[in-house]
Amino acid sequence: MAGTMMHLYSVVPVSDRAVALPWFEIFFGRPADEVMGEEWLWQIGESGWIVIDDRPVRADGVGRLQLTLGVTGLDDILARLTANDIKHEPVETYGNGVRHVVVLDPDGNSLSLAESPANS
Repeated sequence: MAGTMMHLYSVVPVSDRAVALPWFEIFFGRPADEVMGEEWLWQIGESGWIVIDDRPVRADGVGRLQLTLGVTGLDDILARLTANDIKHEPVETYGNGVRHVVVLDPDGNSLSLAESPANS
């Protein structure tokens, strides 16, 4: 019998949890949903998780992550980020109507936000 993949955990390697946690709380608009040992997790949708980890085992990956999150309410999210001095690149609108923007965390990890025209 073949196995089925059920959940996605994407690890964001950070250099300093004390700096990263407040930033990610603003980015997601809430504190972490769970803490497991030294990992802080935000649930995305029904079965996706973004994990913040500053352990030495992750040090080589700091600043290298590229992740895109599908969102609704992109303008509201960007307003929250701007109100908290989190900068983002200009919003691009693709030919299919998807609006996309890149946001860099304090370590330079790229967390893109994308909103389809049906969700704007």
